[in-house]
Amino acid sequence: MARQAGTLSRNGEIGVSHPPVQKMHDDNVTFEEYLHYASITRADTQRGATHDVAQVEGQRYLQHQEPSEKEKETGRSGANTTSRTLSIPDEEYIQASRAGRTASWGAVFYLITTDVLGPYSTGGGFLLWKMFLELDSDRYPLKNYGDVAYRLVGQIARQTVNIIQSVQLIFNVGIIIVSNGQGLAQISKDGACFIILCFVWALAGMILGQIRTLARLGWLANAAVWMNVFVMIATMAIVANTDPNYDAALANNFAEKGPVVTTAGPPDGLAFDGQVDGLMQAVFSYGGAMLFIEFLSEMKKPWDFWKGMLFAQLFIFVVYLFFGLFVYSFQGQFTINPAYQGISSYAWQTVANSISLVSTLIAALLYGNIGIKVIYNNVLQELFKVPALGTRTGKLLWIAVVPVYWGTAFVIAAAIPQFSNLSSLIGAACILQFSYTFPPFFMLVLRVKKDAMQAGDGFDPQTRTTTRLDSGLTRWKRGFSKRWAFNSWNLIFCLGSAATAVLGIYSAAKGIKDSYAAGAQPSFSCRNPVGAH
Repeated sequence: MARQAGTLSRNGEIGVSHPPVQKMHDDNVTFEEYLHYASITRADTQRGATHDVAQVEGQRYLQHQEPSEKEKETGRSGANTTSRTLSIPDEEYIQASRAGRTASWGAVFYLITTDVLGPYSTGGGFLLWKMFLELDSDRYPLKNYGDVAYRLVGQIARQTVNIIQSVQLIFNVGIIIVSNGQGLAQISKDGACFIILCFVWALAGMILGQIRTLARLGWLANAAVWMNVFVMIATMAIVANTDPNYDAALANNFAEKGPVVTTAGPPDGLAFDGQVDGLMQAVFSYGGAMLFIEFLSEMKKPWDFWKGMLFAQLFIFVVYLFFGLFVYSFQGQFTINPAYQGISSYAWQTVANSISLVSTLIAALLYGNIGIKVIYNNVLQELFKVPALGTRTGKLLWIAVVPVYWGTAFVIAAAIPQFSNLSSLIGAACILQFSYTFPPFFMLVLRVKKDAMQAGDGFDPQTRTTTRLDSGLTRWKRGFSKRWAFNSWNLIFCLGSAATAVLGIYSAAKGIKDSYAAGAQPSFSCRNPVGAH
């Protein structure tokens, strides 16, 4: 049955009528209607059509123009402008996610390779790409991950995705606060209180985070990428010619000074939960599909996305793998996270820390800006009906929300000052879902819904009516059985990823508990987690 009440015709068909202009998140818009307009958009773009309604809408929105009276009457202006207040302003969100000028698959290659987290999720990325092509249209453009969840499952799924995204972003900021606190403590030779140094960075975020538009910080974000590249090269050069940082390794890994030991597999005595914890580090480093929909939404030819994604992720995999193997081969059990803080040369350690302090602060501002807007627009405004961000009251609320957001990130950093365990926890709880759990689940839903359609089903654009000849279990069984092998694989993939997430969360929580029991850095302490104890 359709998602809204309809009329039953003589032959038993269920008819559902819609108004001529739809909101972006309108429960009255059916799955079949999304498919209909998506097919039109794909055909138009492949023909090189110039009458791209979405592009016109985007330009109008960026220039703060209202649709003409004729467009309002005919509904040619695309999504209802009233829903625009619920989305992050395009020019700011895109700048923050570094997808602002994506026009080709080559640009996507650059964007993915310069992402701070280094996404490596080809399978999930491929599924997201296919779903985007099926659901995105000029009339109903897909803007973010939550839109995919909404169109396939519903409002609760969309809110769940938005909440998980918000949690991931605020934990990312907290992890950066921990990293910067450790770096500044090393620069001061542990002469300052670690928790105070963390608060300094949180305070900087509270002040600089008052900038609501990040358009002017775009060049800084690109500079931060090259800063990170320099730090990686410098780290490899130094670890190859100096001893490990035994003090940092003892404080962070409880590794006693001795000869460097490396193993091809898990080290002797490493329990299963420790191995899962290591896997979550890989997820944290290589999983990053959360922003793929944003990248796709900015492409003129989104069907070319797979080229940029594939080449970028192969490049990232080789670079990250080589860096990790190189550092581990020289430092073995004394390798710490982040690796540059395991440099024993104080001069080079200071250089790396100083550069990273700048680059990671920029990243924290970007993540914080996105995270605050996600919470404000999708939680505060939708659920608590606060004024739009562009209003005077909204701007005042922004001033109040920023310190609360950064204060929360500081509390997370101070309460769990364990970089590796904290990153494993967020990798398992959030990043793994966006890269490996959600894509196969949403693809399963899409395929079952689409393959369940039969002759006589569909959307009629003339009457704006959706027809479904049956409903219930019979329809779902028909949709699943048509591509049973592919659907079964996605189901197994989804369940396996969910099980891995549960194991990862457990292992990370146990790792945090065990680290505290073994004498690791206590919560809200002045002691540096990677300093000499």
